[in-house]
Amino acid sequence: MEHEVPYLEVTPPPRVRLSDSIAAQVEELIVNGKLRPGHALPPERVLAQRFGVSRPSLREALLRLEARGLLKVKRGGRFTVTDVTAPTLTDPLVHLLKRHPGAEQDVLEMRHGLEMVSAYFAAQRATKKDRTRLRQAYDHMIKTRAKRDTLGDAEADAEFHLAIAEASRNIALIHVMRGIHNLLRVCMHHAWDVMYREPVSLRLLHEQHKAMLDAILAGDADRARDAAHLHLSFVRETLQQRHTAALTGRTGRATPRPAKRAK
Repeated sequence: MEHEVPYLEVTPPPRVRLSDSIAAQVEELIVNGKLRPGHALPPERVLAQRFGVSRPSLREALLRLEARGLLKVKRGGRFTVTDVTAPTLTDPLVHLLKRHPGAEQDVLEMRHGLEMVSAYFAAQRATKKDRTRLRQAYDHMIKTRAKRDTLGDAEADAEFHLAIAEASRNIALIHVMRGIHNLLRVCMHHAWDVMYREPVSLRLLHEQHKAMLDAILAGDADRARDAAHLHLSFVRETLQQRHTAALTGRTGRATPRPAKRAK
């Protein structure tokens, strides 16, 4: 006797609404980083033409994305991309850092792992456009440094490290690094303030950034990861020694020990 197969009745798939298709495409552009936080979408008329849809369908899709927190409306009715990671990652940690300076080491520990992964994959995956942006970010950092403006230095430094993360082509990593961008600037501002008091440390910092850039441009993933490890170890050690000296009332320059090679 033939075995009875439990076939089930097939339910026709639901018809996809046009606005759902529009929203899905915009969301995909946000997820893959092609629409970055703060990016202003074209006016409705222009965007509807590009999608080839009616303005009511487009508006419904945009309002749906706004309700989910992915878009927000600026003055004048233009939609912009929100920073979806900022409310959970950036602000609370920034405030914590300002209230508890010792938490800076926790931030640096977190950065240590992220930066090593970023540099490793950036060396493997960076496109021609990524390499150009990395060179530009590095050149901007050097030009800014000549002005001896710690706030400007912190911003340029954070942009350089963000460019490395984006060159990694890892969507999750890119969004996390963007989410903590403001936090990085706060930490880097303090770091640059310390480094400017120590000319030797300032020179070493410059050499470390250059080593990271060269390794990524050369496509040497292991060397890029090691360069990131050395850089973050140096910054952590320098700031830790400065913090310890301040607590004990000692003065003098921090002389961090050489970092061990990453394994």
